Amino acid sequence: MPRFLVVLDADSTLLEDEVIELLADHAGTRPQVQAVTERAMRGELDFAASLRERVATLAGLPAEVCTRAQQAVRVTRGADDLVRGVHAAGGTVGVVSGGFHEVLDPFAARLGLDHCRANRLEVVDGVLTGRVSGAVVDAAAKAETLRAWADEDGVPMTRTVAVGDGANDLVMLGVAALGVAFDAKPLVRERADVAVVDRDLSAVLATLGLRG
Repeated sequence: MPRFLVVLDADSTLLEDEVIELLADHAGTRPQVQAVTERAMRGELDFAASLRERVATLAGLPAEVCTRAQQAVRVTRGADDLVRGVHAAGGTVGVVSGGFHEVLDPFAARLGLDHCRANRLEVVDGVLTGRVSGAVVDAAAKAETLRAWADEDGVPMTRTVAVGDGANDLVMLGVAALGVAFDAKPLVRERADVAVVDRDLSAVLATLGLRG
């Protein structure tokens, strides 16, 4: 049975990029999407509504843009070290994202993550419809997912850790025993238990008492 669980946000935490902005590059809508992303990250907009607004700008793009976005995504420095360190200490690692399975899944597999949950883009006849399939993974869903994975792994909530950077991560950071703000927005730094300012995920190991 795992000793503890670490759950990471994806965009701007596990990944350097906001995946929806990489997709928006192909639609020529990055400036609009970026502006909405910023407002959502600061907590000025409801995440689910803001996601739908941004995804709507992708309508009509061929589904292959997801593969092109994968090729452009950069994994944050130290991600491999963090996952290896947690696994070596008997923990499990998951990523829960307001982004998209279509782009995230290969990175989760490559890093050897134990869990992965994200939104899915609706595709009809090989084309993005501009809608999300199913319920949006928002702040509440992230927190519920952390609880569900802890239950699945047999890990008590007192041994859970959440790592994120934006307002959409606050509920998850609040329900975890340790909430880590990673190169985060001011609101998130204020409310988290601990803040990592360097963009190196291996630094999170120190907050877990696993390094230095």
